[in-house]
Amino acid sequence: MGYFDDLVHKINESIARTSVGRVFRLEGSGHEKALPNSRFSTEIRAGLTTFFTMAYIISVNAIILKDSGGTCVCTNTNDITCAKDAAYNTCLLEIQRELITGTAAISGFASCLFGLFTNMPVALAPGMGLNAYFAYQVVGYHGTGNIPYRLALTAVFVEGWIFIALSLLGMRQWLVRLLPTSLKIASACGIGLFLALIGLSYPAGIGAVTGSFPAPLDLGGCPPEFLDEFGHCTGDKMRNPTLWIGLVFGGMVTVLLMAYKIKTAMIIGILLTSIISWPRTTSFTYFPYNEQGQSRFDFFKTVVGFHPIDKILRANDWDVSSHPSQFALALFTFLYVDILDCTATLYSMARFAGVADAAKGDFPRSTIAYCTDALSISVGSLLGLSPVTAFIESGSGIAEGGRTGLTAVTTGLCFIISIFFAPIFASIPPWATGCTLILIGCMMMRQVVSINWKYIGDAVPAFVTLLFIPFSYSIAYGLIAGLITHVIINGTIFIIRKVSRHRLLPEDFDKREQWHASSGESEIFRPLLSIAGFFRISKESLETTTVQSHRMDEETATPPEHGYYEKKVSSKD
Repeated sequence: MGYFDDLVHKINESIARTSVGRVFRLEGSGHEKALPNSRFSTEIRAGLTTFFTMAYIISVNAIILKDSGGTCVCTNTNDITCAKDAAYNTCLLEIQRELITGTAAISGFASCLFGLFTNMPVALAPGMGLNAYFAYQVVGYHGTGNIPYRLALTAVFVEGWIFIALSLLGMRQWLVRLLPTSLKIASACGIGLFLALIGLSYPAGIGAVTGSFPAPLDLGGCPPEFLDEFGHCTGDKMRNPTLWIGLVFGGMVTVLLMAYKIKTAMIIGILLTSIISWPRTTSFTYFPYNEQGQSRFDFFKTVVGFHPIDKILRANDWDVSSHPSQFALALFTFLYVDILDCTATLYSMARFAGVADAAKGDFPRSTIAYCTDALSISVGSLLGLSPVTAFIESGSGIAEGGRTGLTAVTTGLCFIISIFFAPIFASIPPWATGCTLILIGCMMMRQVVSINWKYIGDAVPAFVTLLFIPFSYSIAYGLIAGLITHVIINGTIFIIRKVSRHRLLPEDFDKREQWHASSGESEIFRPLLSIAGFFRISKESLETTTVQSHRMDEETATPPEHGYYEKKVSSKD
């Protein structure tokens, strides 16, 4: 091991001195803003971990978007869904394979672009939740919704360019800085719980919990044949072999490896569980002897293969006048859900990586980050895909020590390679990554101690945010719930304070997070002022008063150290 460690150390030093090291600001690169403890081998390992954690999106996204019908046309007058139409189902199979290629391609493109431009360890891909909304509510099952598939793609394309405009004008940065500190911390913790819930449930986890009635959740872990039409276990709970394979090899083995500081712990857990699940003769195989299992196995056997994108490439319909009101509704919904979802995710990942600036409530290169995300959304629509967003599974790579954009580039290159090895990467079972998501959630929950629990006006909104993100299954809705709660509680206290002329104050009012207004040119609107200057508009006319939040207690305002190795990284850009 000593020889191997020395070899890795020499490689890290050699690469750090190259242009690659300077671009990504690796330790030892000589860059004045080099990131401490950022090494080439660590970044590569972190990128691989992120990829294996989110590789499920290749197949899952294709399965979900296929249900929209894509560009397939149903001509059956007796069944508007064409569910049993042979020709239509053949077309859907072709669409699904094109979607697999498209998902891998846009994930690779977006992640590499994001890593190069922002130097952040965050990977991008078509977002879960947004793809379901696109497929089942906007387009509808097999095209039975209010908007045709082609027009929905146009809504996604337009959304991306609106995002770019909002980012250049500083509106997305303003949104992050406007949020109270405790809400931002709570959103990061809520995302951790959200990840844990995904890892615990079907279809992207180990299936230990399910939906239920009248209780909202119930113990799961039953074999697939015991799941009813609503995904609830009707019997044999906790007897699914895949659950225990995931818990033992994907969970306990990974935890033990992490306890002994094995740097590839998460990758080993995912790969070990996947390989064990591939033989067809076991009770926990990913390729059972049924129609679905045979379809998976037939695709898996091809190993290497490239399926070109033809039917869904540039399939956008630019005639918005055919469904104007439905188009506007879909565009607005994509906008507000995606802007809150992605903005909260990016800030949370930056905080988890230790590069967020608590004083400014922002992170380095935020404008470039938001613009890159927005551009990827529009490019993805040209490949027939739902909106692209920052993936919360990026936390797995950060937990492995990823600190720079080299982590995201590595993940992106893996996605590009997977275009040609899609059968392999699409065959990583959900129970192989479920426990990894739970462990990431555990790590992200460390930040909960930084919430201002001393004052009820900060604690309750933060707690509401923390709860609503996993239980509403939406980062955006959780943040909205927390904001509304914050406005109602603190707005009411503000009115009482004003009416009573500061005589009626809560007992712990002095422990609240202070808000203040500062005049002058805001950093938030610097991009806007630059554009305005081009058109000879007076900067004075655009000066505004901005609201910023900061902690009275400097100790609690300092962002905690994050990541598997608990290393502090400078947030200066």
